[in-house]
Amino acid sequence: MNDTIAAISTALGVGAISIVRISGKDSLKIANEIVEGIDLTQVKSHTIHYGKIKDQEEIIDEVLISVMLSPKTYTTEDIVEINCHGGISTTSKVLELLLLKGARLAEPGEFTKRAFLNGRIDLTQSEAVMDLIESKTNIERQLAINNVEGKISKLIKKFRESLKDLISHIEVNIDYPEYYDIEVITIKKIKDTLIKQIKELKKLVKESENKEIIKTGIKTIIIGRPNVGKSSILNSLLEFDKAIVTDVAGTTRDIVEGNIYLEGIPLNIIDTAGIRKTEDIVEKIGVEKSLSLIDEADLILVVLNSNEKLTKEDQEILEKTKEKPSIIILNKNDLQQNIERKQIKNRNIISTNTTSLNGTIPLKEKIKEMFKLDEITTNDYTYLTNARQLSLAKKALLSLEEALKNTEQDSPIDLIEIDIKEALETLGEIIGLNYNDEMIDHLFEHFCVGK
Repeated sequence: MNDTIAAISTALGVGAISIVRISGKDSLKIANEIVEGIDLTQVKSHTIHYGKIKDQEEIIDEVLISVMLSPKTYTTEDIVEINCHGGISTTSKVLELLLLKGARLAEPGEFTKRAFLNGRIDLTQSEAVMDLIESKTNIERQLAINNVEGKISKLIKKFRESLKDLISHIEVNIDYPEYYDIEVITIKKIKDTLIKQIKELKKLVKESENKEIIKTGIKTIIIGRPNVGKSSILNSLLEFDKAIVTDVAGTTRDIVEGNIYLEGIPLNIIDTAGIRKTEDIVEKIGVEKSLSLIDEADLILVVLNSNEKLTKEDQEILEKTKEKPSIIILNKNDLQQNIERKQIKNRNIISTNTTSLNGTIPLKEKIKEMFKLDEITTNDYTYLTNARQLSLAKKALLSLEEALKNTEQDSPIDLIEIDIKEALETLGEIIGLNYNDEMIDHLFEHFCVGK
């Protein structure tokens, strides 16, 4: 944290502009040593200046240089950003000169890590920065920007303030045990506050779990026996020919993947090998892999050829998937129908074909209905956004529920306080008030270099 770091902050490649960023106490001094035409140590903060980057007598590039002085910067340290002409050679040379003058190459996410460690942003905001960079849909972007602005942080801090107020009442009760009326008031306040906090935290956890598919998408597998039209359905959903389609049974021997978006939510689709008994070693491996994916999927599309009667293999597939979130697709509805819906009980059933442009619309509509995608696309994007945050919220919830249970069992008030303090500390971990270095290093190592 005492040294000065540098990295290329834009994608490395051919482009109009690329940015090399420097942060640390020696940023101005180091940048000044490679710039001609301006003394960066004498300029005002948050200003941009024209100059030339030189390596001894050789001019490397004409640049614009942004100077931002501590503490009103991204990292709260002095920052210099050199706006070069885009190009691998030029940008790399500018970075090389900065490193030769004493800067250290930044680790992945180190600029954001410094912003966190210096107290400019908390841990949920740090995670949201990477979410914003990686967002592929408008919904993901809105969710990320909400957390960059600190909306989930404010919500967690509100929970913590309520618990801290509760702990202060308990401390008064412990310090002045001779006053009975204080104890009566304290126990009532504990119960009322815990009931309210548990209800609100449960709501946040449940809604966050429901909205988790905004980021992770719906893992969807297409399953069925050979030649029922699985690959054709995949191609129709993707609107291009990703999977090979032939009349030869067993054409698909390994998984084929593709992605589409429904209401802005990713649908991660896997077409699997046709399930049947086979002596072909390669095909057998594909069948085994298909069956293994059933337990991993968020949604299973069971494809049946409605032009044929139900086979024993169809029945076995229906049995294997009956407890899973699934849609039964009666495919090839443009042909003579030989399967009746009443033969398949208590399942989501739709009818499709891949010969018309609108043939798979009923499937898309059923998926939207099953996962309530219309409800997910709401204007309220204040949610916990990853497994770390969710697991800590659930842990805090358990502590609060244990505290409430103890109040109902007339447990000693100091025992109740232990559970409340555990919840307070766990909520603090969500926003990074309590952390260990190993966890922080692991979190930021997944960031891109230069951010």
